[in-house]
Amino acid sequence: MGPLHGVKVVELAGIGPGPFAGTLLSDMGADVVRIERVELVERSTRPSGFIFDARGRRDIAVDLKHADGVETVLRLVEQADALIEGFRPGVTERLGLGPDACLARNPRLVYGRMTGWGQDGPLAHAAGHDINYISLAGALAHFGRVGAPPTPPLNMVGDYGGGGMFLAFGVVCALFEARGSGQGQVVDAAMVDGATYLMGAMWGMRGMGLFSEERGTNLLDTGSPYYEVYETADGEWVSVGSIEPQFYAELLELTGVRHDDLPAQNDRAGWPVLRERLTEVFKSKTRAEWTALMEGSDVCFAPVLPMSEARAHPHVVARGSIVEHDGMDQPAPAPRFSRTEVEIAGEARLPGDDTEAVLTSFGFREEEIEKLLASGAVKQRS
Repeated sequence: MGPLHGVKVVELAGIGPGPFAGTLLSDMGADVVRIERVELVERSTRPSGFIFDARGRRDIAVDLKHADGVETVLRLVEQADALIEGFRPGVTERLGLGPDACLARNPRLVYGRMTGWGQDGPLAHAAGHDINYISLAGALAHFGRVGAPPTPPLNMVGDYGGGGMFLAFGVVCALFEARGSGQGQVVDAAMVDGATYLMGAMWGMRGMGLFSEERGTNLLDTGSPYYEVYETADGEWVSVGSIEPQFYAELLELTGVRHDDLPAQNDRAGWPVLRERLTEVFKSKTRAEWTALMEGSDVCFAPVLPMSEARAHPHVVARGSIVEHDGMDQPAPAPRFSRTEVEIAGEARLPGDDTEAVLTSFGFREEEIEKLLASGAVKQRS
């Protein structure tokens, strides 16, 4: 019974940030109905990598090129609070499911649109992926070490941070506004916009002359030796983030690194020598030994763990951050709430698993469902 309990969302299935937004909404208690293509019904399994992005929904297969299929979706929209889609600009309009058509059926509808470049602008209709959006946003240029090429941070900044999260946030904001105004609206969520927004603090520092565009030379981009990762004696890695003076002092104390001949913490003249000394000292103990010495201290320390180890770390276990669901490890819903508990609503369903059940729950009569199935406008997985 999460905080979005009672909210109905229609999701036009896609990949990446759109489905991620659907997972966020579902995990918060929304009833999300995922609409997939009828030709996918014959697929026997869902690729494991997409299980997270499909969990917690009911799944209906609809032929969006069939007039009765489009009409079926519009009837679902009549009862929905929101719709989310991730097609290129103009695609849903050509299908007959654009904002004008949907809002004509349901004036209170929040219509969430997820694209890379946005609904307008010179690149609006161009293809792209996370790596392209964060490049143009001025983000990718600043991931990496000095003298090295930019390093893509997986697809977390564009697809998920700048994309899906902003879409979910925008939809919830518009839902909140619609409760007062009685009117829906379109949410234009673009990964290039979201990634730019995530760089807000860096833009602020740049404006104050505190951020260099030379990669790997700043406080938080591995430029400073006290906000870094270091290799240990066993070839593993640890991270330190000793920014504040008192945390920096504890780093020096617990490592025992010689520093009496170095300038002050933020005098960059001493950074190269300090980095050399920290690199040497961290290689003197194993990751486990450094963890035993520093974890929980004010050094701001953590071992660098791959997913296979992160799932078993005592803090992650105590928080229940990773759960076993649908036959695999998955992140638990976040954030947590004191009263409206959140949970994974259900397993990842396959295309067409719930077609008849969804239509029934939305008030379609049995004979209507039979007619839609016979025409091929919708399909039920057998």
